[in-house]
Amino acid sequence: MTVSHILQAKGRDVITAAPTAKVSDVARILSERRIGAVVITGAGGRIEGIVSERDVVRHIGKDGASALDLPVSAIMTRAVRTAREADTEAELMSLMTAHRIRHLPVTHEGKLSGMISIGDVVKHRIEAIEREAEEMKAYIATAG
Repeated sequence: MTVSHILQAKGRDVITAAPTAKVSDVARILSERRIGAVVITGAGGRIEGIVSERDVVRHIGKDGASALDLPVSAIMTRAVRTAREADTEAELMSLMTAHRIRHLPVTHEGKLSGMISIGDVVKHRIEAIEREAEEMKAYIATAG
């Protein structure tokens, strides 16, 4: 299965924020939307960074409550790894594991086209295993 298939099932909505948004605003978005990361976009929707719950917690732990008043550009990860719609489930798992990434923005023809989380990949993999088990049961029932 490819990233495109996963996005078809889960949707392509991506929550974004501007680099000038306050950390407190992004923390509120993360909480209200019950998501783990926000993509930071600039002019023309270009990906400039990503901010995860972990980023927010790390900076509050380091700087205290004053971190909430910073622009999100001060805490975002700038070197954003992305997935392509043609990437396979195995490629996603490898990339996420190797780089300890839980959220990958997806790009298509240079534009942001979705977001994949490790939870999406695991859910998709479990569903595939369950389908395979059901097919095996049906095969055994008809062959026996």
